[in-house]
Amino acid sequence: MYFTHAFLIIKILSLFVLSFVIAFAMAPILIHFLYKYKAWKKKPREKTFGGEETPIFTKLHGQKEISTPRMGGILIWATVLLVTLGVFALSLIFPETRLAKFNFLSRSQTWLPFFTLIAASILGLVDDIMVVRSKGKYVGGGIRFKIRLALISLIALVGAWWFYFKLGWTSIYIPFYGNMEIDGLYILLFIIVMLATFSSGVVDGLDGLSAGVLSPIFAALGVIAYTKGLYDLTAFIIVIIGALIAYLWFNIHPAKFYMGETGIMGLTVVLAVIALLTNTVLFLPIIAFVLVMESGSVILQLLSKKIRKKKIFLSAPIHHHFEALGWPETQITMRFWILSAAFSGLGLVLYFLSKFF
Repeated sequence: MYFTHAFLIIKILSLFVLSFVIAFAMAPILIHFLYKYKAWKKKPREKTFGGEETPIFTKLHGQKEISTPRMGGILIWATVLLVTLGVFALSLIFPETRLAKFNFLSRSQTWLPFFTLIAASILGLVDDIMVVRSKGKYVGGGIRFKIRLALISLIALVGAWWFYFKLGWTSIYIPFYGNMEIDGLYILLFIIVMLATFSSGVVDGLDGLSAGVLSPIFAALGVIAYTKGLYDLTAFIIVIIGALIAYLWFNIHPAKFYMGETGIMGLTVVLAVIALLTNTVLFLPIIAFVLVMESGSVILQLLSKKIRKKKIFLSAPIHHHFEALGWPETQITMRFWILSAAFSGLGLVLYFLSKFF
């Protein structure tokens, strides 16, 4: 048992280092490519998708939007793609060696999160390309929100079908209670959870914010996956984290590029799949509290303007509100990192406590 866990830890750490090194090496090439082809918006966003003016946002970020490239998220999902398929290929070429044991692509644990990450990221890439070319009818260009929502719902439906019919998932874990059978409602639950995490994509708004917030969330889910014996899923998560940390190196202030939809879309929806695979979906709002806070601030702002005819926040999502109050960008980013780490830790504590009581 000791040697088994020792090897698993070596495997996980090795995959983290491999992912980080590959992403770090590819980053300068990607940055050069994005600047060469001017992969940024050609004019700053001036209106919300509701058609209202955004003077505060435009003042704070207008210049960045037309001078800093999008699509930095390619670095993350391309690294995950290369590492996952590369290690899988090595396991086929050298099936009788220790290299084969480093493979983590498996039907029950990683097929679906891998598919979800790549599918949603490619959808985000199409959206980003449309934005930088000033194509599309969404605010600032890109795929219409309704179409984007429909396509994410389709990905969620595929995932729900796989969970329910192929993996046999029919129950949800209720903290401090146990598993509760919901049968066919599991399909609906899956779709709702994925759409909820998709909405948290608004976190990609400041230098270093998204990767710094997402890393401890993925780390917490990785710990849970490991304790549940989901070692292939743990390896997949650690590969994502390695790519995220490398991306963060180039994304901290002043950012060389932004994640764009091709990064944030895949990462947020795969969170839903991982939470459902680890049966910790009801812990996710705590572990990912910063994401809840970000998307919640946008929803509250929209509802307030519609019902009360006035805003709650100076600008939404909430990190822009703090900017408008005069907080330095780096201060907001690092405080959100701290909050994300704290709530990820709290979620872990509550998860382990629920196993004892």
